[in-house]
Amino acid sequence: MPTALLLENVHPVAEQVLATAGWQVRTVPRALDEVELAAALDGVELLGIRSKTQVPATVIEKAPQLVALGAFCIGTNQIDLRAAAANGTAVFNAPFSNTRSVVEMAIAEIIALTRRLTQKDRALHDGIWDKSANGAHEVRGRTLGIVGYGNIGSQLSVVAEALGMRVLFYDTADKLALGNARRCATLDELLAEADVVTLHVDGRPGNAGMFGDAQLRRMRPGSILINLSRGFVVDHEALREHVLSGHLSGVAVDVFPTEPKAQGEPFDSILRGLPNVILTPHIGGSTEEAQEHIGMFVASKLRDYCATGTTTLSVNLPTLDLPHRPENHRLAHLHHNIPGVLARVNGVLADHGVNVEGQLLATRGDLGYVLTDVDLAYAPDVVAELAALEETVRLRVLS
Repeated sequence: MPTALLLENVHPVAEQVLATAGWQVRTVPRALDEVELAAALDGVELLGIRSKTQVPATVIEKAPQLVALGAFCIGTNQIDLRAAAANGTAVFNAPFSNTRSVVEMAIAEIIALTRRLTQKDRALHDGIWDKSANGAHEVRGRTLGIVGYGNIGSQLSVVAEALGMRVLFYDTADKLALGNARRCATLDELLAEADVVTLHVDGRPGNAGMFGDAQLRRMRPGSILINLSRGFVVDHEALREHVLSGHLSGVAVDVFPTEPKAQGEPFDSILRGLPNVILTPHIGGSTEEAQEHIGMFVASKLRDYCATGTTTLSVNLPTLDLPHRPENHRLAHLHHNIPGVLARVNGVLADHGVNVEGQLLATRGDLGYVLTDVDLAYAPDVVAELAALEETVRLRVLS
């Protein structure tokens, strides 16, 4: 029975999906470091992680049997995608499943910080009755600046506008504005106008340190910053200074440059104890609904890839989805993207008198991927010859 390893408390529905499909599933409730992960992958064909476990090339190279890897989250920057592709390992993530949860948290924090609910809450816990309205505002009529207008940023745009906010956004890619949102040509333009700035950029290395002292200085006096994207995006030393100086009236941070690997481990940050600052332990997408959706979505992608070779929404392999008929055998051939590979594959099949019932090829960068359905009558030499082709990265016989 093939083995799958799920780390970091992936939702139990993922285990159910894979077990039903015939996989033996092992679970570990925390992230593993590089040495632990390399040892744990012995004999494992499917790996499921969340955001804490790093999967570098050094680990992937020690796991030639690893068929697929699922990131049960949005980001995949913790995985060496190029090394995974070179190993013939498909990678899938959950780009949409927790979008609503993150959006709702952003809205909650916008309201809480704008009304200064954090300080009212703390005062009452300290036994102080402070009913003053000083510094508290409605969000209606205020300007929200969204940095990163992807799945989360665009949906946040719609919800914020429904609350009566004016919405600006900035993205390096050309994105369609939803509703009455207005695109800003530069980040500086957005910072100069926004009362609330919320960050929803991805984990690409170029985004590291994109929000430092210079960007914080360009924000409007008394404005609010929310980071629900990546911990390395914001300079926390500079952020602390701008909170203490009063330049920023509120901050919410859900992601940190360094985060504990397991539940209950100690946490420290220079942002602790600051006024009107909300700190949360990377829970933007952590609702029961989102985690169940993610578990179902990613586990289903892993199951389908292993069973039929379907790579729809894979983040590192060419995209293919060839309808499968159970009366056929399916060969999945991942190869270097060199002209003539398909002809060589079909030449091998023709030499052995194997009839092709269906076939589909796609390429992505330096990789090509072909699914071929053949009739049931073919010699074992066919598989050996296809696997021995110089261009072959990985060959799988799926049925």
